[in-house]
Amino acid sequence: MEIYQRNRLQTLAIVILNFNGTQWFKKFLSGIVNFSQGYPIYVIDNHSTDDSLNYLQVNYPEIGVIKNPKNLGYAGGYNHGLKEVKEEIYCLLNSDVQVTPNWIDPILKLFQEDGEIVAVQPKILSYKEKNKFEFAGAAGGFLDNLGYPFCRGRVFFSTEEDISQYNNTCEIFWATGACLFIRKKSFWEQNGFDEDFFAHMEEIDLCWRLKNSGKKIFYCAESQVYHVGGGTLNPYNPTKTFLNFRNNHLMLLKNLPSYKIFPIIFFRLILDGLAGIKFIFTDGWKHCWAVIRAHFAFYYLIPKFLKKRNPGIKNYGHKKFIVFQYFFYKRKTYKKLR
Repeated sequence: MEIYQRNRLQTLAIVILNFNGTQWFKKFLSGIVNFSQGYPIYVIDNHSTDDSLNYLQVNYPEIGVIKNPKNLGYAGGYNHGLKEVKEEIYCLLNSDVQVTPNWIDPILKLFQEDGEIVAVQPKILSYKEKNKFEFAGAAGGFLDNLGYPFCRGRVFFSTEEDISQYNNTCEIFWATGACLFIRKKSFWEQNGFDEDFFAHMEEIDLCWRLKNSGKKIFYCAESQVYHVGGGTLNPYNPTKTFLNFRNNHLMLLKNLPSYKIFPIIFFRLILDGLAGIKFIFTDGWKHCWAVIRAHFAFYYLIPKFLKKRNPGIKNYGHKKFIVFQYFFYKRKTYKKLR
């Protein structure tokens, strides 16, 4: 029988990006410390204005603190702070995540077994409804043929109950940034996250680039965490709507094969218009306006992102037109998608 030996593995650092996160430190940091013994923990602070740094100094002086000069968002915040982290594997962990016993070793075992695996996520369950998958990542992420992100366990707004249906460790297309284990070497070979995204979908873009380079992204069913979600930016905030719509188009422009760029993005812009109209009746004008602003911001960034395109783009999208399957055919679980 093969025995996993921790001391054969590269070094690991748990890295938490913080912005005014005192409440999450009080709630979750003791568990992270207790269940991560033997591994250093760093907090990258995005120029917080609350007392989170003082709280760390008083209660967790052993945790390393890296201070960013201003709020650089998720992408820039990690890029700037990770330059000071020397360990060979990063665990990028949201501050609003509750970890569990033995959440680290099964993931490190995957890295040890296959050098082509460069990023891994655990099973992400909801902290508020612990029997259900959480929106951000669930049991591993994919894109459909139009570039819509979805997960095993979450399709658009519908999350599934965890009844062990996704208890198989497997290769996925993208891993969530809520709890992302990634090799330092691979992260910097891709120049880290794209800071023009600021926040939202930068991890999908990074995973797409890693896949283009021939590397593997994995979901580890043996590791499990609970995510609150919206800990930094409320899910009902129009800024979140703006970033999600803008960044999805930027990601497509950057990574789609050349012959697919115009038809897919043109079709997606039409669907965005329909989504904006729906927002008027369900979430209010602010979200509709966020979609409009996202389009103009996307148009402005087209010249810049055309220069970022990767010519070695690979296929994606093992499911087709999930927006129609979900809204018209009511296929709201991963296994029902075709």
